[in-house]
Amino acid sequence: MIKKIDHIGIAVKSIDLSLPFYVDTLKLKLEGIEVVESEGVKVAFIKIGESKIELLEPINEESAIAQFIAKRGEGIHHLALSVDSIEERIKQMQNEGIRMIHNEPKKGAGGADIAFMHPKSTGSILMELCEKK
Repeated sequence: MIKKIDHIGIAVKSIDLSLPFYVDTLKLKLEGIEVVESEGVKVAFIKIGESKIELLEPINEESAIAQFIAKRGEGIHHLALSVDSIEERIKQMQNEGIRMIHNEPKKGAGGADIAFMHPKSTGSILMELCEKK
């Protein structure tokens, strides 16, 4: 069902200011930066073993990341779990009583199909199902 931790999403005010810690200090590899207009974020992909860290910078005040930072400050935003057959995993989660934020997959960063589980169903942790083709 769950293959691995795909990535950890970290909300930051500025990728430019945050990136040197990961690349220069921790010596991790920046794989790329992408803007996801539909989510109002700029994303930096940083490779760490088989997983990634995604730095999430809001590009407008209406984005979920901007609201997260305003309410909680910078920090870990979500944990993404790599799955096959995301539609089946969404149905399975619903059958297990997990409240989904997205009942259908949507396009996320890196072209992945994603769906978030509501933190009220996951011990207060925002979790994302992530299927990469």
